[in-house]
Amino acid sequence: MAQPASLARFAWLSIATALATIALKTAAWLMTGSVGLLSDAMESLVNLVAAALALVMLSVSARPPDEDHAYGHTKAEYFASGAEGMLIVLAALAIGWTSVPRLIAPRPLEQVGLGLAVSTVASLLNLATARILLSAGRRHRSIALEADAHHLMTDVWTSAGVLVAVGAVALTGWQRLDPIIALLVAANIVRIGVSLVHRSGQALLDVAWPRSEQELLRSILSRFGGPAVQFHAIRTRQAGARRFVSMHVLVPGDWTIARGHDLVERIESEIRAAIPHSAVETHLEPIEDPASWEDQDLDRPSEAS
Repeated sequence: MAQPASLARFAWLSIATALATIALKTAAWLMTGSVGLLSDAMESLVNLVAAALALVMLSVSARPPDEDHAYGHTKAEYFASGAEGMLIVLAALAIGWTSVPRLIAPRPLEQVGLGLAVSTVASLLNLATARILLSAGRRHRSIALEADAHHLMTDVWTSAGVLVAVGAVALTGWQRLDPIIALLVAANIVRIGVSLVHRSGQALLDVAWPRSEQELLRSILSRFGGPAVQFHAIRTRQAGARRFVSMHVLVPGDWTIARGHDLVERIESEIRAAIPHSAVETHLEPIEDPASWEDQDLDRPSEAS
């Protein structure tokens, strides 16, 4: 798995694509006067800001652990995806603000053919970049790259809708179709933005591993478990590409320290092999001791209480 610092090149690719698409879509809007194409250009502006934020946060997340951040800085990526979600919502509001007056007082579009051609080139650039970012984000477990990729794909589908609307206006002459499509685009952008903010907020609250990874963890533990070895207080959380899991391992009290240590070493090794970049913490306890079964909660009651 690549280190976060090496992922910055994908953010630079996104920045370059955003600059190119802003120029192309703005030109298409100026040619046609379509608020649909204007909304498309404004979303690309958000893409640029989001890509810049992703670049900054990927650089922060690449910093090694230090005295104040013993678990590293990988959660920095969530700030980029959360901020991107909020920017998307703001862009949607701006699109609505621009579209409503045109809905009330429609205006004819100009140079539709040339404008559509320019916007199509911009959409193809976004599509190619989104596929690259999504593949890299999933491969390296980077939520910042995934968020950027999903935003670009939203832009691609948005552009497709706008292109259809502008073409339909040219064929039918119904001018209000352009702002109507722009408002539908804005509604879709709000949905994506809220989803990104929610996902980032959940991650900052130490959300558990995805279901597939938890099932893999249970499968590994089942191979070691039995009447003599049991597990409880299993807790998982994720921070960017990094995974954390802690658990209590209960073994017979007459086992030697060396035997218990060998067991947890094998368990930790298998988990790290199956789920890369996982930090595994185990706590060995005697299975016969009642106290071993009383410390499953996050806050264990003190003796005095």
